[in-house]
Amino acid sequence: MSDIIGITMGDPAGVGPEISVKALAEMSAEDRARTRIYGNRATLEKARDAVDVALDLEGLVVDLPIEGGPLPWGKLDPRGGDAAFRFIEKAVRDAEAKTIGCIVTAPINKEALNLAGHHYDGHTGMLAHLTGQKTAWMLLGSERLKVIHVSTHVSLKTAINRATPERILATIRMGNDHLKRIGYENPRIAVAGINPHCGENGLFGTEDDLQVVPAVAQAKAEGINVVGPISADTVYHRAYTGAFDLVVAQYHDQGHIPIKLVAFDTAVNVSLGLPIDRTSVDHGTAFDIAGTGKANHTNMQSAIAYARRLVSGKK
Repeated sequence: MSDIIGITMGDPAGVGPEISVKALAEMSAEDRARTRIYGNRATLEKARDAVDVALDLEGLVVDLPIEGGPLPWGKLDPRGGDAAFRFIEKAVRDAEAKTIGCIVTAPINKEALNLAGHHYDGHTGMLAHLTGQKTAWMLLGSERLKVIHVSTHVSLKTAINRATPERILATIRMGNDHLKRIGYENPRIAVAGINPHCGENGLFGTEDDLQVVPAVAQAKAEGINVVGPISADTVYHRAYTGAFDLVVAQYHDQGHIPIKLVAFDTAVNVSLGLPIDRTSVDHGTAFDIAGTGKANHTNMQSAIAYARRLVSGKK
């Protein structure tokens, strides 16, 4: 596996170019030599001026054109959505060819992406499609709390229907395998309930009994160290204070809210179930501050560090 990290620049009108340049500028010379930015050099030079850092981009950029670029900062534009897609597509192909070892994605704008004709709900669905996978999983990882989602960018009603025993079991397996890969010998996994208090034996709904319980029982039978369902109003606190290594969240907000509360600047988005590795920042394009140099690149540094962990095989 290549040890080169490929950073996709994200939407050219957002903060992706700035946080990419900031992160690159603060790397050691050794790490910088093992990093490439998939984006547009002219935009990155503009971002470099905005953040006021000294950085020679020669040899560090896989330079792809942007129609009419560089685009204005902070403005929704389908040309930006199309460019963001092409940056990712090129990085995926290079990851498949083992030219790079892991993709780190800066934020894209879903509206711009769809206006450009690329109809995806976000990075994870796009990466699954580009790599020929039927599905993928989103794991949000931080030092004290890690969450994997049964579903993400769908309505709450759809999410409950998607939480089948089969999908929940597959999510448990995926999270268990990933934690073992990064050094957990026997991951302690908790599965959040769907309903308040896990339904109170049918008083508040039967979904937990019919959908979650069978999945947990099967995972236990396979030797996975898993418990649940546990009421979502307590399980995250228990995980954060050390009782569990991973929580299986049933839907987007159930997992995102707690981790963004405790690790807003450091949580890393990791795609699982793909034939390539990908990590990402866990924030948006921040059009309101794009081009001002104010964007915080801490989350990008965390995503890069996680990517290096994956390509190096370190425990």
